[in-house]
Amino acid sequence: MTSDTQKTTDTRARAMGFAKHNHSACMATALKAAEKRCASEGLRLTPVRRKVLELLLQEHRALGAYAILDLLRDAGFGSQPPVAYRALDFLAEHGFVHRIERLNAFVACAHPGEDHAPAFMICRLCDAVAEAPGASAKGMLGAAAREAGFHVERTVVEAEGVCPSCADHAPT
Repeated sequence: MTSDTQKTTDTRARAMGFAKHNHSACMATALKAAEKRCASEGLRLTPVRRKVLELLLQEHRALGAYAILDLLRDAGFGSQPPVAYRALDFLAEHGFVHRIERLNAFVACAHPGEDHAPAFMICRLCDAVAEAPGASAKGMLGAAAREAGFHVERTVVEAEGVCPSCADHAPT
């Protein structure tokens, strides 16, 4: 297999938000990875933080803080906005979730524990989000930054379109 073919295969495999997969296994694996990482780094995955992560893993789409707060309330975790915001801040700080700027919402990280700069594909019809590998300081932006003497610390790449599920069900 050529390296370009391998890269394409790896990218498709990593964009899990749109791929058909065993969702229960996906969720269980991600939760176990979060628990293991928290234990090894001395981080507290409190019941609220775990529930927020679980809710985001269930969806494979971005959820806003108030939607998460409603789900937390339904699960018996309280209804004060700081509850959701503190959990989301912790999860984002430690790379368990990402903020989707376009939607002002959050999505579970598809690759927790990896040092990566993800790119997001967002379905404009159903708000499903797939995470794919990005290139933070590579390509034209990285070249322009280096030429300008600018050090890129963070990039946000979000593409809007239509996911395969919505495309399959859209009238022709």
